[in-house]
Amino acid sequence: MIRDPIVEELHRYREAHARKYGNDLRRIVASLKEVERRYPVVTRNPKPPPATAKNKSSRA
Repeated sequence: MIRDPIVEELHRYREAHARKYGNDLRRIVASLKEVERRYPVVTRNPKPPPATAKNKSSRA
């Protein structure tokens, strides 16, 4: 198997994070939810497609 240093770094981070919370899944999830609460994801609706002659005629 090919060793990927980025994947290895993620594994080290995950292991350290789990160890920080005593490998208690409830505490780990609670900490992640707190981070999500502090940094909400901002989403925007995509722009509607531009009106074309075909689209305009179908509205009538």
